[in-house]
Amino acid sequence: MNGAWFNEALAAFTEQVGAGPHKQILLVIDGAGWHIGKDLVIPDGIHLEVLPPYSPELQPAERLWRLADEPLVNRCFDALSDLEEVLEACCRTLLSMQSEIKALTNYHWWPA
Repeated sequence: MNGAWFNEALAAFTEQVGAGPHKQILLVIDGAGWHIGKDLVIPDGIHLEVLPPYSPELQPAERLWRLADEPLVNRCFDALSDLEEVLEACCRTLLSMQSEIKALTNYHWWPA
């Protein structure tokens, strides 16, 4: 990931969710360099909240990486379609693991 890709991702996300003057979206992000770089372009309707450094407890999704990237680690894909197939299967698996995901990400001090 780099700043240019993050800008493209933000633009695509903005379009996908219909963010703009009449629909505001708050994205909570970590402080990765590409999330806060000087070339960052924040589309209308998008507001970024940067988490403090060294605060994984504020971003429960960090605990999901082990589940999400396991099928991708140390693999080389011959074609983008092969990668997409693995990612789609991974997403389907994650969708079926709601109780496991809740157990990993539902901190006792978060509101239910």
